Amino acid sequence: MLTWSDEEVEVEKISVMPAVAEKPVVGLESYVAPISETAIDRNGTRVRVDDKAMINCRADVNQLLPLKYKWAWEKYLSGCNNHWMPTEVSMQADIALWKSPNGLTPDERRAIKRNLGFFAASESLVANNIVLAIYRHLTNPECRQYLLRQAFEEAVHTHTFQYIVESLGLNEGELFNMYREVPSITEKAAWAMKYTQSLADAAFSTGTAVKDRDFLRDLIAFYVVFEGMWFYTGFAQILSLGRRNKMVGIAEQYQYILRDESIHLNFGIDVINQIKAENPGLWSSEFQDEVSGMLRSAAELEAAYGRDTMPNGFLGLSAVLCEQYMHFIANRRCAQIGLAPVFAKTENPFPWMSEAMDLKKEKNFFETRVIEYQTGGSLGWD
Repeated sequence: MLTWSDEEVEVEKISVMPAVAEKPVVGLESYVAPISETAIDRNGTRVRVDDKAMINCRADVNQLLPLKYKWAWEKYLSGCNNHWMPTEVSMQADIALWKSPNGLTPDERRAIKRNLGFFAASESLVANNIVLAIYRHLTNPECRQYLLRQAFEEAVHTHTFQYIVESLGLNEGELFNMYREVPSITEKAAWAMKYTQSLADAAFSTGTAVKDRDFLRDLIAFYVVFEGMWFYTGFAQILSLGRRNKMVGIAEQYQYILRDESIHLNFGIDVINQIKAENPGLWSSEFQDEVSGMLRSAAELEAAYGRDTMPNGFLGLSAVLCEQYMHFIANRRCAQIGLAPVFAKTENPFPWMSEAMDLKKEKNFFETRVIEYQTGGSLGWD
């Protein structure tokens, strides 16, 4: 489990729920006890579509059908159809380029290592939050079905970074500890914990306006910022290299991750908007102002990360362009959840990013499927 000590980051503990509370909150009528805590109601009526809700639902969460949110089930099916594994992507060309003294510039190497350092720990953080926190509070079975698929995909993403690090023969300790040792990455980790701190409380439960709003805030920080904004600078950096025929194996894997993340983001946006629709009192003007401030500060942290990863930039990419891109993304995320833009209108400097999600998995996997996998440490170099 990903954790930060008090000495490493002076903020709240990791934002995941370590255990389910043994007893429901007093007065919380909508609490849905685990099946092991309650006897089966032999006289209970069958679940109807109207009985279902995103949060605080009294309907049996074990009954998938009838579906109420067909979009959640469709995203689950889309995730299954997008299935891939990192070891099916050849890393031979990447290994050769990485080992070549003149294959990459120092700035390109720095960007790649910073990318791997941020993503390696972030995917574990995402998985832990899904399994230990979000799953518990979303009281809809079709949404939980998708969360199970997403959790598996996060495990695949973590596997991907392990595969890359091992293939290139990189220093594991350096890469997997960057979230504690590189300030621009540590600041983002601290922000994430600050805005999801309520989920660290084992006694936290939805059921009141205050708690429901806390949960909604956490979902926005998790899906809109962490998955919907902070991953995109890294995607742009690696895919830019791939467009120049550099580190093509890593770029292909990032394309698959980006495609997964686009579904994760859209699922999160749908969940947030559905909770808003079912609980309109949560979306007050004051809360909207708070969320807008969150998105602005998150974009500024990402711009600082861009400057750290690319102090000089490289062909076709710079920290200035990445900051412009983040302003564009932040405004787009605001529109998706019904907020006014937080930055002046700006154009997308990387329109080619949308093309990255159109990768044809079947064709590429058929042409590049690994027959014999060897890591960087097992290959000989003259």
